[in-house]
Amino acid sequence: MAEAEGVKSVARVFDLLELIADAGGDVTLSELSTMAELPLPTIHRLLRTLVSLGYARQLANRRYALGPRLVRLGEVANRQFGQLARPQLKGLVERLGETANLATLDGDRVIYVSQAPSPHAMRMFTEVGRRSYLHSTGVGKAILAELDDEQVREIVGRTGLPAETEHSITTLEALLADLAEIRARGYSIDDGEQEIGVRCYAMAVPGAPVPTAVSVSGPIARVDEDFAARAIPVLREAVREIGALAAAA
Repeated sequence: MAEAEGVKSVARVFDLLELIADAGGDVTLSELSTMAELPLPTIHRLLRTLVSLGYARQLANRRYALGPRLVRLGEVANRQFGQLARPQLKGLVERLGETANLATLDGDRVIYVSQAPSPHAMRMFTEVGRRSYLHSTGVGKAILAELDDEQVREIVGRTGLPAETEHSITTLEALLADLAEIRARGYSIDDGEQEIGVRCYAMAVPGAPVPTAVSVSGPIARVDEDFAARAIPVLREAVREIGALAAAA
């Protein structure tokens, strides 16, 4: 009986962490109680334990946020996931000649967790660990397309739609229309929206433990329509393999 109660408490703790993350990173005690459908004393007791261990923290406005100890766990998990996908990223570079990236959803941003660089002297380089806006990157838009429109609206409500370049999407209506096209064709395109002169094709990884996408990117002089015709089938094969590896890990 005690063991069963302990398992239930552990499950509730992870549920609370997930709810805080889904809410954008910080919530009130009453909001958590409503979302978790648990009484306030239970929520307070669990949060007190999480705060004492550093996995949650209480802000000055009395709201609760994810704690700093989760950062280390996330970094280690991302590195391991990135290593898992390295053969597929290298395979993309060998077959297409352009830089390949793996990125995951990190709060309201996208974080790059692995990269295989192009052999070209002029190539794209995105530092592993870099966090970017979702609406202005190929990987970010591929991930957003996996969410429903209401979730997208909530994220945009928190982050806004800042313009990285003159080609960036800056209105919710335009973003939702672009995401509808991405869902229909199965991949996203960043056409100079993150960096002028750069084009990127990206695709979500099916069945990944967290929303994840893979991209290939390079200068628009090389990454053109002919490149896309070659890249999309290869990219689809790679994300399918990464998804299968993630499910088996």
